[in-house]
Amino acid sequence: MKILIGVLILLLIGLQYKLWFGDGSLSEVVQLSRELEIQKEKLRLLEDKNRILEAQVLDLQSGLDAFEEKARNDLGMIKQGETFIQLIPSAEGETDEQ
Repeated sequence: MKILIGVLILLLIGLQYKLWFGDGSLSEVVQLSRELEIQKEKLRLLEDKNRILEAQVLDLQSGLDAFEEKARNDLGMIKQGETFIQLIPSAEGETDEQ
């Protein structure tokens, strides 16, 4: 009877060890769940970025207004008869008094 109890205790210890420290242990499952949530968030951000880029592509394919806006924003181009004015903010800590 003592041998049977000893074997059962060893079996219980072996199973508990695998549950807490072996492959697929609880700590590993928790860590993988956290990593999964991080990857889902990254995927959501990338999907949002893809939607924005897709909208920009469709805009560029559909008309000249998008080309004009892109040229104005990225290249600083202006139309004939327009005056370009660039405002440069003062650096922090500097005062306008001299």
